[in-house]
Amino acid sequence: MTLNVGLIRVVTLKDKILLNKHGDILMRNFSGLQIESRCIEDQDYGIYSPETDAIAVPKIVALAKAYEREGKDVIFISCAADPAIKEARAAVDIPVLAAGSCCAGLARAYGDSIGAMGIEESIPYAMKVILNESLVDYIRPENVKTTMDLLKPENKESILKSALLLKEKGSNAIALACTGMATIEIAEDIRKITGLPVIDPIIASGIMLENIRRM
Repeated sequence: MTLNVGLIRVVTLKDKILLNKHGDILMRNFSGLQIESRCIEDQDYGIYSPETDAIAVPKIVALAKAYEREGKDVIFISCAADPAIKEARAAVDIPVLAAGSCCAGLARAYGDSIGAMGIEESIPYAMKVILNESLVDYIRPENVKTTMDLLKPENKESILKSALLLKEKGSNAIALACTGMATIEIAEDIRKITGLPVIDPIIASGIMLENIRRM
């Protein structure tokens, strides 16, 4: 069976390669997924604060409704903040997943000492609730404030430094609290430099999508 997924990017992207990046990663790693990606409008820097989250909610809900009308089997909100997940679930009759809760849920399988890093000042609420007392610390890498900053090659060093700091603080696994880190596919570099398991939010979401497909 093929699972038809409507993927929502919460940043405005005109570059088709970037727009389809998360869907391509999922289809490369999980068979049986057919993914269409669309983005919300007028948010060139995505979601990086409570204010930008609130502005995005009606846009995400509108895309979820459109995907349902077109016959998609499931909606995937590709953002670790899980924006509009409650509103989207209330608006459609098909499953709605989001990257933050998928990532945090998988991270819990690695124990009670999870480090996390992302682009917001504090860890996304959806991830905080699930990780709870297992969260060792959360770090926002230096010079990284929006998802677009992750695309700048000069910021890779600060991301890796943050990962090493999380290891020094006692983390036995690292959860990436921004899907932009999946865009740059940095999980393997972090694994190599820290020796720790790294939970990529897109791959974690793919595991859940695969489970839905099998059911």
